[in-house]
Amino acid sequence: MAGPSLRRRAMLRFGAGAALLASPAVRAQPAWPARPIRMVVPYTPGAATDAMARLAAQVLQERLGVTVVVENRSGGSGTVGGQAVLQAPADGYTLMGSASIHPMARQVMRSVPYDPVADFRPIARTARGPCVLVLDKRRPENSVAEVIAAAKADPARWSFATSSLGAAGHLASIEFNRLAGTQIEVVPYRGSAPALTDVAAGNVPLMFDPVLATLPMIRGGQVRGLGIATASRSTLAPELPTLAESGLPGFAFESWYGVWAPRGVPEEVAARLNAAIVEGLHQPAILHRLAEQGFEPVRESLVEVERFIASDLERNAALLRLAKFEPQ
Repeated sequence: MAGPSLRRRAMLRFGAGAALLASPAVRAQPAWPARPIRMVVPYTPGAATDAMARLAAQVLQERLGVTVVVENRSGGSGTVGGQAVLQAPADGYTLMGSASIHPMARQVMRSVPYDPVADFRPIARTARGPCVLVLDKRRPENSVAEVIAAAKADPARWSFATSSLGAAGHLASIEFNRLAGTQIEVVPYRGSAPALTDVAAGNVPLMFDPVLATLPMIRGGQVRGLGIATASRSTLAPELPTLAESGLPGFAFESWYGVWAPRGVPEEVAARLNAAIVEGLHQPAILHRLAEQGFEPVRESLVEVERFIASDLERNAALLRLAKFEPQ
């Protein structure tokens, strides 16, 4: 028969083992994802950024089998939504659907409450599409060459609307001025919708914006399409000349969209998110839907996404320096 000391040691070992099994660190964690995912969009509904984020949410929901809720948190040129994402745990349950403007925040704004590169983990680029130059239809000019001549003759009558500082349309406007030798003022708005509305109303003459928003307005007769910022004419709008053939050699600018998580999200979660988005966006039905809107899905690994964003940021920052742009 075991003595009291042996029984006591056995009970202590049993108690320690039971405590270890009950420890939160050892207890099996639920498989990810085990609950709904939140996709924060830092801009208002209806524009291209919102549309691409909702598409990413749709394919994540289909691929992961959990609800993905889209939440628009606009304000502060995207920083209100960005802060909302960073205040959440880095567990893959809170994501941000934004655009190429996001990494540019510190290049165009004096005060940004976070580092858009260091504090966020890019998960995937979802799609990309060219910018289109549109003109107030009341203006007599019918070509890029005529606009350049008129803007040089009377700069005060000309300005570019842009959805936001740092957006693809803003950078395209700066590049236009550089290549054309014009000094057209760039006026930032709070999103594409109000900016395009002002162009259609005749309150501002020019704007570069993605095809998703501009082509319907061109075809509806609300604005005049002058050119597309692609290397060759687009099959989506073959009637639009390229900016290069309109007298601005090498002019090509596209907008792109993506999904981010707070930096620190587990690598395996980031990899699953990336795979779900990339595979989901390359389904035939989604490919057709994107093509109809003038967009092309992007197929990149996590490493490739980080590498592309670093290169894109370097190019755009150099363009801003050449233009002597000061953060506002």
